[in-house]
Formats: sequence, C-alpha cells, structure tokens
Amino acid sequence: MKLVILDRDGVINQDSDTFIKTPDEWIPIPGSLEAIARLNQADYRVVVATNQSGIARGMFNIMALNAIHQKMHAAAQSVGAEIDAVFFCPHAQDDHCDCRKPKPGMLHTIAKRYDVSLKGLPLIGDSLRDLQAGFVVGCAPYLVLTGKGEKTREKGGLPPGTTSYPSLSAVVDHLLKAPALTYAV
Repeated sequence: MKLVILDRDGVINQDSDTFIKTPDEWIPIPGSLEAIARLNQADYRVVVATNQSGIARGMFNIMALNAIHQKMHAAAQSVGAEIDAVFFCPHAQDDHCDCRKPKPGMLHTIAKRYDVSLKGLPLIGDSLRDLQAGFVVGCAPYLVLTGKGEKTREKGGLPPGTTSYPSLSAVVDHLLKAPALTYAV
C-alpha cells in the first residue's frame, strides 16, 4: 500500500490565523484537490493529520469540524479525489496530549490503523510541528510554501532531509516522478 499523510490547513486549504471555524471559511488552495486526485490515480491512499485546537478553545465544536470535513470530502470528490480518512487532535497545547503535533501520537494511530511502517512515508506540511512529528517517526518530511510554509522555511530549524516545494501540486509532481515506495501491509 502507498500512503501519503497531509496536514490540512495551509496544505489542502487556505490557512487563517483566526482558525477555519465554518465550512464557508474552508477554501481549497488552487490545485490541491487535483493533486490529491493525481495521487489517487497513482494508487496512493491519502490521509489527513490535523491539529484542531479551536475545539478546545471553544471557537467551534465537533459538529462544525465534521461539516468542514464534509465540505472538504465533497470538494475532493468533485474533482475525482478521495481523502481516505481525517485524523485530528482537538486538544490545546496546554492539554499535554500525545496526539497534538509535533508529538507523534496521531501518526502512530495512522500507522496502526493502516498497518504500515511510517519509515520513508511522505508527510506533507506547512509548519515546523508537522515536519517534526513526521521526522521523529521516520517519515520523509516535505514542506509546502503555501499557508505558513514560507515563514516556516525562513525561521529555519527544519528536520534533516526536509525538502521544500511551492505547493502540494509540486510535491505530488516530485512523488509521482520518484520510484514508488510500497509500505508493508
């Protein structure tokens, strides 16, 4: 099985410093959904791993998050893309959970659910915490320069082996040209 892990805000959809709280605020980055469709056409399964501390902060509830994700799935399907699953952390940073990136708990859950090794598996994000979470479990970290990506690159301190691309579509171009990695099932 080929699997790719994507962050959501800033990778698939436009990010907001005030959080994405409603379906109306969820706006896909041009080309991102088509990039997911191209991954699917190359037999990749695509999952999302996203921190959603707005729930713990009381900015939106689980029903609003589900509505946002329904919109995302429908928009993806409208261009022939399929997002296999969405994994999210609803906690605030001071909750000290193990699922909030940069901690790797959410990624361990994905590995267990799909019965795959995370070693070398592509993880695509726009923030340092995305890349750190992936790096500590052996994922191949890819930084997109959409969302917070430019600021993340400027700050530096990226995990070793991180490669940067202008967008999700550009990362997908790279992945589809590279020899396909198949993960143990």
